Amino acid sequence: MTHALRFPLAAAALGAAALSAPLTAAAPAAQPTGPYTVVEINRSYATLQQAVDAIGVGMGTIQVAAGSHADCAVQKSGIVTYTATEPGKAVFDGKACEGKAALVLRGRSAKVEGLVFANIKVADFNGAGIRLEKGNLTVSQSWFRDSQQGILTGQDPAGTVSVDKSTFTRLGTCQGAGGCAHSIYAGGYGAVSVTRSRFEAGRGGHYLKSRAATVSVLDNSFDDSAGKATNYMIDLPGGAAGRIAGNIFVQGADKENHSAFIAISAEGKTNPSAELVIESNDARFAPGVQWASVFVADWSGQVNRVGPNALATRLARLEKR
Repeated sequence: MTHALRFPLAAAALGAAALSAPLTAAAPAAQPTGPYTVVEINRSYATLQQAVDAIGVGMGTIQVAAGSHADCAVQKSGIVTYTATEPGKAVFDGKACEGKAALVLRGRSAKVEGLVFANIKVADFNGAGIRLEKGNLTVSQSWFRDSQQGILTGQDPAGTVSVDKSTFTRLGTCQGAGGCAHSIYAGGYGAVSVTRSRFEAGRGGHYLKSRAATVSVLDNSFDDSAGKATNYMIDLPGGAAGRIAGNIFVQGADKENHSAFIAISAEGKTNPSAELVIESNDARFAPGVQWASVFVADWSGQVNRVGPNALATRLARLEKR
């Protein structure tokens, strides 16, 4: 699938203006070479954490060299862009910080471009490529594969999550005592947008689960034909407003729950759903699937804007539950 940096300043008098200005001060000592380059100061670092710490509370871009990196980092502040020098060839493989993820993010915001996250597994079965705990996140042209979870977020009602032109492969599990992991699991964020992305061959849980108040799920592919013990393709457990449109859904034969493609408010009515629009989607079954199912299962009693969709035979448009 194709798809400025400021160091912490000792002088408090500089105040908030320092937080978003480009780097002008001298950089700290760095490794002479390394796979992580902070673009604004043209310095390379041996570990990702060193590069993140060099940016600190400021704003900067870290270029990640091609290759497999058994590395991870925690971003505690600032605005950081993580980008591959060669999209699709820089892989964070198998290592999680804080027992959580390759990137643990709780700064002001982060952007991830062209990176691969693979084989992230931890003891509580929530190992993710990205764990977002605070701030905004933008992801583009990235690949999440063979991990317990792709992207997992905490609660930030003022924050936004945007995923575009990315792929999620062989993710999810329901082995953990705390419940299932998913390809994307967004907690109580203000808005979540997932566009022009591919979800495939899930290994448990849902492909996209979101507790955000507003969602925009547009022009994606949800291919469950090679899935194993999967559940819903989209789960909005507390309801949501927004739009689900232009997506292609294929439900596979190996399901833990095949009763619906999209589930609304199955765990309560946290968010109003009357303004949720579901239209212009194509939904079908993989070859060999014989059961009937429901395209939209609604526990909220509010969903009434399920417009024209191309639905397979044996697939009901909407069911109130």
